[in-house]
Amino acid sequence: MDSETKIKLIQMLVWILIPVVIAIFSLIGFLVYLHYKEKNQGKKVSSKERAEQARAEANRQSIFKFMEFDRVEDSMIIQKNGTRYLMVINCQGVNYDLMSGVEKNSVEEGFVQFLNTLRHPVQIYIQTRAINLESSLRGYKEKVREVEDKYNRMKMRYDQMVKSGRYSNEQLSKAYFELTKESNLYEYGNSVIQDTERMSLNKNILSKNYYIIVPYYSAEIGNDKLDKGEIEGVAFSELYTRCQSIIASISVSGVRGRILKTNELVELLYMAYNREEAETFGLDKALKAGYGEMFSTAPDVYEKKIRELDKIIEERAVKKAKEKLNEAKTEIQRQAEEKENEMEDIIDEVAKMILEENEEYIGTETKELAIEKINNEKKEKTKEGGKANGKKTTRGRKKASAE
Repeated sequence: MDSETKIKLIQMLVWILIPVVIAIFSLIGFLVYLHYKEKNQGKKVSSKERAEQARAEANRQSIFKFMEFDRVEDSMIIQKNGTRYLMVINCQGVNYDLMSGVEKNSVEEGFVQFLNTLRHPVQIYIQTRAINLESSLRGYKEKVREVEDKYNRMKMRYDQMVKSGRYSNEQLSKAYFELTKESNLYEYGNSVIQDTERMSLNKNILSKNYYIIVPYYSAEIGNDKLDKGEIEGVAFSELYTRCQSIIASISVSGVRGRILKTNELVELLYMAYNREEAETFGLDKALKAGYGEMFSTAPDVYEKKIRELDKIIEERAVKKAKEKLNEAKTEIQRQAEEKENEMEDIIDEVAKMILEENEEYIGTETKELAIEKINNEKKEKTKEGGKANGKKTTRGRKKASAE
């Protein structure tokens, strides 16, 4: 093979290898492109997931911060050992969908004004509750019972008026008209009770309650020398002022607000922690049932013992007081009887003293005669008393011997 043929073969191989090399580099570039693209997509997905996780964590943390508490008092939820205080406003909303355009604009402007007046963070909390119609039914039944009693009295009176025959037709017609009115009211009340009882069988009757939670931190005071009671007083004042300002702001939108009291805050937290049980076992029943006693510790036993001891002490003290009172009455009675027995002797002695003091006026003979008469009278009374006592003793002996 000559050199010219070799050169042609080399050129041919070169022309064949060039497309192969280009294809290989193109494939490598495409693979590198795909690799970086997948990597970038992975970064985007992970960042999105991280954002969602962070948002969910923030929501959970926010709810947890609201729900955890140390105690509830003075219309405040106290958290984190007295470093954070919460006051809650219950809001009664408006029916926005049924408003006219002008009314809707007014509500929106009022809400914008409310947002612009905020100078501190707030949290909006919505709690869904199952409507418990048991208390409403009790109230209805009491009212209907009153109407029934009144109706029965009116019916008895009307029957008496008819039987007596002393009333005119006009008076009877008027009484019958009033009786019919009361009868209709009684029937209407019964129908309301029946409808309410049918509604209570439906477990899906729900209501939404809207709350604005206003926080206050003890660090905002800026004074480390205040004690715990003073800090709570400052927190209450600041929260009350903030809540009243918010209530005034939302009233522009037609939303009525009021600060929840301590027992209402307890009910709010109870509903939040016991969502399932609260539908069948409300807070009032839980308190009456003594839920706290299920978690009693030893000090509670001693408290019960102290209460029992207090009862015993009170009973014994009353008994002793009565005994001593009777003894005191007996002693006073004895003293009165002794005074009564000695009264005659005292009178005689005083009479003799009077005679002695007035001897120069009445004369010595007259004085001595009067004193003698006093002594004789005393002797006669003594003899009569002895005879009377002797008769009583004889009778007593005869009675004893007869027995």
